[in-house]
Amino acid sequence: MKKTKSPENGKAEVEAYLARVPEPARTTLENLRAMIRAAAPKDATEAISYGIPSFHYKGALVWYAAFKKHCSFFPMDHSLEDEFAEDLKKYKTSKGTIQFPVDEPLSKKLVTRIVKARVTLNKLKAGTH
Repeated sequence: MKKTKSPENGKAEVEAYLARVPEPARTTLENLRAMIRAAAPKDATEAISYGIPSFHYKGALVWYAAFKKHCSFFPMDHSLEDEFAEDLKKYKTSKGTIQFPVDEPLSKKLVTRIVKARVTLNKLKAGTH
């Protein structure tokens, strides 16, 4: 039987991950997390997935993480790269990943638009549009 985690456990795991991230990346990711939370539906949940923080809504929504020399935002849908090509020009992108400096968060406008696009895609996949 598959063990399911409560939303509270997922949130605590994400907070533990963030506590281990050195500054300035920690603050950058905490700001990104807040932007994602504000753009995602109220019933979206957080968890650690593939070893990094993630949000879920009708399936996986987005992931984010800190690395030694950059942070990454993972909308995990290659088609979004075309849709947001103009906004993504100044970032390194590849296969559903947006890399950005540890001390320069993505814009709230961009994050909001991407999260809302992912919500729409997940609703369509779930047949609940």
